[in-house]
Amino acid sequence: MSLKGKHIGFGLTGSHCTYEEVMPAMKKLVSLGAIVTPFVSYTVQSTDTKFGTSDSWLKEITETTPEPIVDTIVKAEPFGPKYPLDCMVVAPMTGNSTSKLANALTDSPVLMGAKATMRTGRPVVVAVSTNDALGLNGVNIMKLMAAKNIYFVPLGQDHPFKKPNSLVADMSRIPETVEEAINGRQLQPVLIERYKN
Repeated sequence: MSLKGKHIGFGLTGSHCTYEEVMPAMKKLVSLGAIVTPFVSYTVQSTDTKFGTSDSWLKEITETTPEPIVDTIVKAEPFGPKYPLDCMVVAPMTGNSTSKLANALTDSPVLMGAKATMRTGRPVVVAVSTNDALGLNGVNIMKLMAAKNIYFVPLGQDHPFKKPNSLVADMSRIPETVEEAINGRQLQPVLIERYKN
């Protein structure tokens, strides 16, 4: 199957340390011929960190895809029945956003994009990046794994000794996860070895 012509929503939340891994995946989807509409959380829009300024990341997004950035809940809501996406990606998916999505809270453009896509029965692909995946947020991840039409980018412990509860997805596998999700399949294996000595 080709992703050419598929309309993919691509939502970024506040795990700033993973943007360098996430942006190549967005570029890959564009290079495969997908129509990629970016969604950004309020944190992405307003937070400068040692990993880059909000302006620099927004500039890179606009240089990656010609589709306008969805930066409000009002702009995100029509991507339900009115303008349905073929798939919505959330990468990175923070622990905060994971807990909200698992408990039906919608307080950002990215979560509204996910909710809108779920309303149409289309797939939502999540690429987790959280320090408490094997802690208090574990229950939320399991809720999403058991939910209909939610698919996970393969993930693993990024540093089991310094951060034993942390899990991060392999962002390079976003495109193939999207392709499988559009076909109604979870890319396997979901749990991978990510940490390298």
